[in-house]
Amino acid sequence: MSAAASPSLRDPAARRRLVGLLAAIVIAWPLLQVSEFRPAALFNPGSLQVIGGFLAGFLPPDTSAGFLALLWRATLETLAMATAGTALALLIAAPLAFVTTRALSVSRIGPGSGRWRGAVVRQLARSVLMVLRAIPEIVWALIFVRALGLGPAAGVLALAVTYGGMLGKVYAEVLESTDTAPARALLEGGAGRLQALFYGLLPNCAQELVSYTVYRWECAVRASVVMGFVGAGGLGQLMDQSMKMLNGGEASSILLVFLLLVLLADALSNALRRLLA
Repeated sequence: MSAAASPSLRDPAARRRLVGLLAAIVIAWPLLQVSEFRPAALFNPGSLQVIGGFLAGFLPPDTSAGFLALLWRATLETLAMATAGTALALLIAAPLAFVTTRALSVSRIGPGSGRWRGAVVRQLARSVLMVLRAIPEIVWALIFVRALGLGPAAGVLALAVTYGGMLGKVYAEVLESTDTAPARALLEGGAGRLQALFYGLLPNCAQELVSYTVYRWECAVRASVVMGFVGAGGLGQLMDQSMKMLNGGEASSILLVFLLLVLLADALSNALRRLLA
């Protein structure tokens, strides 16, 4: 076989990848310098000794009956906080995502006087979603703790507001990214927007929506740790107390519970995806 007939072993996209890699390095290097990123400092003898001593304090985990009772109660509070907050976030996200999804806009299937009004309503809904997700849940938790006092109720509302904005944005994007032809055909045939949603869009993206919702519930469980440090209750508040008392055994037990909760969320997500397959 001649050299001209042999297939080329050169990657046709090699130059583009190289340019992209160099551009990423040029952009990332100044950012690493500004952030004072010095990973070599972790491997200094003094740093390794401090880290080793700190980690050694986490062993063995505390398994005393009194602490396990507190841990069980805090775990239930965290699960209740995450579940209730995610449920309220769904009540916020679903209507706003429904409004902001352009594929479900009746005014888009033909000329009409309501087109500009639909665009204004969609933009207002997008602005609401942006405001809700722009403020971190820890800030909302501080506000609600001041209004409602210490306890899980503040955490529930903080999660509901922030995650309502996040879920609404992602739901709208998922609905827009799926095949919108069935929904458009239903609207053009005289069906309502809810019919177009349930029969035109959801069958194609239900798995993705459920998977992301379960992932957000998992994030809500983790976020409850941070909110617990400002008095929102749950495992986070118990972790705060253990760390202030320098009780590494209690802290490691709490971290093990968080690992089990993440595994539970993974199993739940996989089960729901198989159910909807």
